[in-house]
Amino acid sequence: MDKLDIILPLLYRSFLETVLMVSISIFFAVLIGLPLGILLFITSERQLFKVKSLNVILGFIVNVIRSFPFIILIVAIMPFATWLVNASHGPVFASVALSIAAIPLFARLAESSFHSIDKGVIEACIAGGAPLSQIIFDVLIPESKRSLTQAITLTIISIIAFSATAGVVGGGGIGDLAIRYGYYRYDTFVMLITVVLLIVIVQLVQWIGDFLSQREG
Repeated sequence: MDKLDIILPLLYRSFLETVLMVSISIFFAVLIGLPLGILLFITSERQLFKVKSLNVILGFIVNVIRSFPFIILIVAIMPFATWLVNASHGPVFASVALSIAAIPLFARLAESSFHSIDKGVIEACIAGGAPLSQIIFDVLIPESKRSLTQAITLTIISIIAFSATAGVVGGGGIGDLAIRYGYYRYDTFVMLITVVLLIVIVQLVQWIGDFLSQREG
């Protein structure tokens, strides 16, 4: 019981740090990733705004960032993240790498959502003389709300997994607790309780995401 009394405050703080990391990262993932996904889509569609060179360049950048294992990415950008947030550890520091990893992931998921829209709807808008901005805001985004909600859910779950890895470099959160108090101290109890908590969080996020996507449907 004494051990549980000690670990609970640490677990609560780690949970809040994870929530902070995920919140910052998903905010920038949607803020930057959604326009990027739209740009990837419209530059790949001949009828909308086909610019092959731009699509190739954007696609290459997105694929390069996505191909980096997260642990290598967070180490590689440590100087930049330290300069940007004026800190070399903690959840805000880790959020820089998490955001960079989440943006291209969400952009690709958003692009896939737009590709799933019935081509006839887009063609009808083009035939009716609708401008590109109207097609984006009145067709692409509304027609793909359900799949975009699922994309956000998947991105959040991926960020949670990445945030656990961020604990290796002192990023804070549940992963940091598992490594410092569980792995380094060979404490199976701490490892077990952090894993269970991560599973519960992921299941809760998935349930909320499924509920919201069903409402959109």
